[in-house]
Amino acid sequence: MIDDKQLTIREASSLLKNRQVSSCELTKATLEQIKKVEPKIKAIVTVTDELALRQAKYADERIANGDNSPLNGIPSLIKDVICTKGIRTTCSSKMLQNFIPPYDATVMERLNKCGIVVVGKANMDEFAMGSSTENSAFFTTHNPWDIECVPGGSSGGSAAGVAAGEAIYALGSDTGGSIRQPASFCSVTGLKPTYGRVSRYGLIAFASSLDQIGPLTQDVTDAALVLNAIAGFDDKDSTSVSLPVPDYTQCLTGEIKGLRIGIPKEYFVEGMQPEVANAIKSAIATLDDLGAEIDWEVSLPHTPFALAVYYIIAPSEASANLARYDGVKYGFSFTDTDNMWQAMEKTRQYGFGSEVKRRIMLGTYALSAGYYDAWYLKAQKVRTLIRREFDSAFERYDAMLTPTSPTVPFKIGEKIENPLQMYMSDVCTLPINIAGLPAISIPAGFVDGLPIGLQIIAKPFAEETILKIAHAYQQVTNWHKHKALDRNVNTKDRN
Repeated sequence: MIDDKQLTIREASSLLKNRQVSSCELTKATLEQIKKVEPKIKAIVTVTDELALRQAKYADERIANGDNSPLNGIPSLIKDVICTKGIRTTCSSKMLQNFIPPYDATVMERLNKCGIVVVGKANMDEFAMGSSTENSAFFTTHNPWDIECVPGGSSGGSAAGVAAGEAIYALGSDTGGSIRQPASFCSVTGLKPTYGRVSRYGLIAFASSLDQIGPLTQDVTDAALVLNAIAGFDDKDSTSVSLPVPDYTQCLTGEIKGLRIGIPKEYFVEGMQPEVANAIKSAIATLDDLGAEIDWEVSLPHTPFALAVYYIIAPSEASANLARYDGVKYGFSFTDTDNMWQAMEKTRQYGFGSEVKRRIMLGTYALSAGYYDAWYLKAQKVRTLIRREFDSAFERYDAMLTPTSPTVPFKIGEKIENPLQMYMSDVCTLPINIAGLPAISIPAGFVDGLPIGLQIIAKPFAEETILKIAHAYQQVTNWHKHKALDRNVNTKDRN
């Protein structure tokens, strides 16, 4: 934030390189913006102002010595599920409310080398379980476009923070749409890389076969710049894939003529807002005008099973991953009991929120004797069918386009008492995680002032393809240039 203007990474980097502004000045302006809007947006669990100013001072020294890294000195938010050495990392849970990691996640190590400035840890649904950021143990984040609405989840704090000018970019994590859906709801760009493209070391696990770290940014060029920094093999992550990392900015040519794009009909689901469907069809027409070859007759018939598959596999993995929170090793511990077993029970009873407990119970049931074959094993078989279906489709198409969410942002409290209705918010994003594919959500319009997102999907490790298409779309449209701050809606009084 400089003079109330929301800067992109490349704009801020240019100002820094040309000595028109210092990183310290840019960081102070961002911290002032946080003070201004945070009481109503509530995007940040921990504001790291002292650290940010130290990092900004170091970034200015690097610039003075000729460092031209595009991320050097740029204020950022980090989702509070990513370990940051010496900085409280809570997963927005009472279970970890005082946890301070002794190490950095690999993505943080890589960003530190680029000169990162961290202004805060972003709020989220507890342990990344949710679609609205209402499941945080601390507070609900509000959408900068209308603070009576949710910002999406689980990376709602990251998306809302970028949209509200509290950071120039942010990191989130995506297990079933948790980067893309809040990106759609907050009208920012959100990229979920291929599973294995970005190291998960230091990402506190929800569902290990689905989780992936990615950026939330103002536009596609910024997403490419962040992906350049965080992508690549990591021997500390057994799921990391050893493939060369291209310069993703080189694919942003604006030229998509001849690219084959499929439109799977199953993603225009029953109950989708007509205005959302119309906006997506308009976006597809724009890409058609740019020379892409559009095929509307695509079918992925196993897509309707993705929701059920996800809500068996993800809770099962969560059940295993969260078993470590027993009140013994680290984190919250309930000690006012007579024995170890009562202490463990009370620790989990009071340390976990209702949604986390719900998913642990679902997963424990699916993995239990007598039900494993009927539920978990069957879900894994259907997962394989979904993945093969995508593989077959990508033999014919370079990419596929869908809505990111079937609706625009909904009101806070509207779905919190109806878990199934809440789970449906991710119906368009879940299959991508199940198949381990890359996907991006970009702004594609508004309904009554509330944002709509367009999702672009490609085959594994084809991030260049989705970035190329998304960038071409942003070159001829202005949806990503509409800002919540320009509308001044983030200061709307809440009744």
